[in-house]
Amino acid sequence: MGVQLNHAGRKASTYPWLPGVPNGTQSEAEGGWQTFAPSAVAQEGLDTPQELTIDGIKKVVADFAAAAQRAVEAGFDVIEIHGAHGYLLHQFLSPISNKRTDEYGGSFENRTRLFREVATAIRSVIPEGMPLVARISATDWIDDEPSWDGDQTVKLVADLKELGVDAVDISTGGVAAARIPVGPSYQVEFARQVKQEVGIPTSAVGMITEAQQAQQHLDNGDADIITIGRAALREPSWPLKAAHQLGLKTEEIHYPRSYWRGVW
Repeated sequence: MGVQLNHAGRKASTYPWLPGVPNGTQSEAEGGWQTFAPSAVAQEGLDTPQELTIDGIKKVVADFAAAAQRAVEAGFDVIEIHGAHGYLLHQFLSPISNKRTDEYGGSFENRTRLFREVATAIRSVIPEGMPLVARISATDWIDDEPSWDGDQTVKLVADLKELGVDAVDISTGGVAAARIPVGPSYQVEFARQVKQEVGIPTSAVGMITEAQQAQQHLDNGDADIITIGRAALREPSWPLKAAHQLGLKTEEIHYPRSYWRGVW
């Protein structure tokens, strides 16, 4: 069992995604809090965050490491660093949200510094053989201004591999409103690029909803892993159903006892 560690940055302190609940940033009176980000640049529809100080950045790194230690003590087997979808680490990566002029902004090396520091800190406090995964948005889907893209992702993943990251989970978007060509397997091309150019175990994700579709990407060498999220939320038994559709023998599919009478 794995755990995903994340800092939401400027996307934190929002109302829960529930019917009838408004969108936007919660006030402190409602239980919200001051948000932080690389720069005082707001996400569309949210309040302006406070720019992190150098001491604040150091605390973020230390907090990620402390969270990893707690995960180890709790018995988790895998740790994933969430650096995608417009959350704090992604905010540092993208020039759209990172306007800093110090050692954490500007150049590729500077914008990726926090991600590398977090990966290094976590790797140093978890067991040597414990898998460490990084989730990354491979593109902002923004072409008319400086942004984060696939080629930068390849360079970052190569750096993370050297720092002890064992695998990557490749998604896209989230740092700014964009025209995203959503459709079946629409993000697989980015996973394929990372896998081919870096040579690290790579997961593909996004609108992969059918068993044969997932298997085809594995057979084609597009990715080493297919990550299923919403498909399993919609249909909790999706993995069992997929195993059956892909021809696994019934005795090899570990159905819960309460499901047995519905299997045959």
